[in-house]
Amino acid sequence: MGVVLDLIERIGRVPTGGTATVRLVGANRIAGLDLVTAWCASSGNEIVSVEGLTVTVLHGRSPDPLAGLDPAQLPGSRVWVYTNFDCNLACDYCCVRSSPKAERRAIGAERLQQIASEAAAAGVGELILTGGEPFLLNDLDALVNSCTDELPTTLLTNGMLFRGTRLERLRRMDRSRLTLQVSVDSATPGIHDSHRGNGSWAKAVDGIRIAHDEGFRVKVAATLPADQMHELDPFHDFLDTIGISREDQVIRALAHRGVADSGIELTVDSLIPEVTITADGVYWHPVAADHEDQFVTRDIFPLADAIAEITRRFVAHRRAADRAAEWFPCA
Repeated sequence: MGVVLDLIERIGRVPTGGTATVRLVGANRIAGLDLVTAWCASSGNEIVSVEGLTVTVLHGRSPDPLAGLDPAQLPGSRVWVYTNFDCNLACDYCCVRSSPKAERRAIGAERLQQIASEAAAAGVGELILTGGEPFLLNDLDALVNSCTDELPTTLLTNGMLFRGTRLERLRRMDRSRLTLQVSVDSATPGIHDSHRGNGSWAKAVDGIRIAHDEGFRVKVAATLPADQMHELDPFHDFLDTIGISREDQVIRALAHRGVADSGIELTVDSLIPEVTITADGVYWHPVAADHEDQFVTRDIFPLADAIAEITRRFVAHRRAADRAAEWFPCA
């Protein structure tokens, strides 16, 4: 009990939000730590760290970072899956380095079906399939249907390949459970084609019209650097004219990731996580699904465990940031 008495005395000297340390000397380390843990649980305090024989305890509890989030932002509210990494385009700002030369790294039908099934069981509300360009996959209709059988699904595409057998695959997808999200960056070809290749704007817009004709809900997502935000008003006006509702017009900031040589810096500390799965494992966020700094685990399954691990890390990061702000406030 000596360690607990020491802790009570030291915690009493610091304000709420401050920390106190004690050493687990003169007792079995595990037994001493168990006593401190039990005391913190009953007294409303929180262990911050354990380093050797030194235990640091927060006076009070850190605020729950999850409590302030919109339910749609909670880790695991939706799950992203990279179906593949190869693409018919080589966009000059692709965050995961996709191109016609990129290795496919396909997720595969069996794994995707298990992801969809476990996602539904874990309370995930939506699956988002992206690439690469998913329509390069010969079994895409089966992949998508395995997802829509379980959950509402959004499929990201550049919209350029809706013809021939690929159009037939599109027609076999469930219109009631699938939304298509097509990438278009500007109201006219210039900006879009400068990043994605000549002629790509016209083909993407044609793809939107085809998808609408086939009865699909279509979202449009634009990636814009900061110096092109003045293009937003004419862009929104253009999307209105081709039947994209305002709620389905998505604007994304250019991220300094992948092959992009500029853009905003997106890190684990600055991003609310969105569980993202590739053939290589689980990542913090889709913008960094080809970057080691946001790699979480190679173990995709059980998916509920992967979601729990990302949630745990997010809470730990936010609490550490809050403590740092208390100790080193901005001048």
